Amino acid sequence: MIITHVQDDGTERRVSTDDLSALEAAAIEEAMGDVPWRGIEMRLQAQDPTAMRAVLWAFQRREQPDLEFATFDVPGWRRRLRARLERPEIDEALTNVMREALAKSEDSTIDVLTPHLRKLAQDPGDVDAALDALGKGHLARRKDSAA
Repeated sequence: MIITHVQDDGTERRVSTDDLSALEAAAIEEAMGDVPWRGIEMRLQAQDPTAMRAVLWAFQRREQPDLEFATFDVPGWRRRLRARLERPEIDEALTNVMREALAKSEDSTIDVLTPHLRKLAQDPGDVDAALDALGKGHLARRKDSAA
């Protein structure tokens, strides 16, 4: 996931959880009260401020190794922080839904998930590309023509 932080001067700092080391991910888990990484990912998708702050904190510790999580704050977080999905996460979500949909021979599950993925995607076009890659591009076009 990409965490975007609008800084005091209005510039955006973007960091990706894909760029975290295993030790940094473990530090985030520990800082959040031993929440497993899967739980942190779910919290990021839900725009949880503590999870977004924890990811930023881990990156900031590269420059400030003594920075403590308890004192790291992002004032005005509602307007300054957001988490968005990257293409591999979209691919993973759609692949999992595809397995379920194919087992039931239905596209409705994908139809339900697609708007949610577009909202969370860093680049909404990645959702259409992922649908095309799965052979379900007709669902992307159906959504676009309905708008």
